[in-house]
Amino acid sequence: MKFVAPSRTSKSFTCPHCGVFARQYQFSVTEKSLGGANQYQSTDWLASSICEHCKEATLWHGTKMIYPNRANAPIPNSDMPPDVKADYEEAATIASSSPKAAAALLRLGIQKLCIHLGGDGKNINADIGMLVKIGLPAIVQKSLDIVRVVGNNAVHPGQIDTDNEDIAGHLFHLVNLITETMISTPARVEELYGNLPKSARDGIAKRDGDA
Repeated sequence: MKFVAPSRTSKSFTCPHCGVFARQYQFSVTEKSLGGANQYQSTDWLASSICEHCKEATLWHGTKMIYPNRANAPIPNSDMPPDVKADYEEAATIASSSPKAAAALLRLGIQKLCIHLGGDGKNINADIGMLVKIGLPAIVQKSLDIVRVVGNNAVHPGQIDTDNEDIAGHLFHLVNLITETMISTPARVEELYGNLPKSARDGIAKRDGDA
């Protein structure tokens, strides 16, 4: 499902609680007006939105989401390894206040992810190169290198504006994409293949063995 970033003015967006694209009911805080005891006015600086799907509330200060504190980061892929997910979630909580720090954490996360994919974790660039040699899809290689280079620039300033929440937001999507392509999709395919009749799987094995 396409991720639609939460927005104070949007009627629908991807809920930061349940991850479902759903209708959001917006409410503004009201306060007594100085014009009279029975007069009320709407204040835009504090508001909430309620998800139609999970009924959880998102809180806003002006146009900034303050709860849950995860900027515009999508919910991590459920198959993301726990140690990688921990870095991802920590990055999400600081992406609004420090996109640069979030980029550095996501870079650390993909270094750990490379270990799960077969690397040794000592040098992320070398790990990506090794994975390319054994058939890493180009889209995953490029995604890994984008997060690596942007994350490196967050620690060692270069020519990339790493102090940018939009750039950090793209990195979250790429980490999810890598997980989906290299972990989730293969697992689903293996499960479906294993459910084929044994005679069919034996026939496929014989076919490929004779090829």
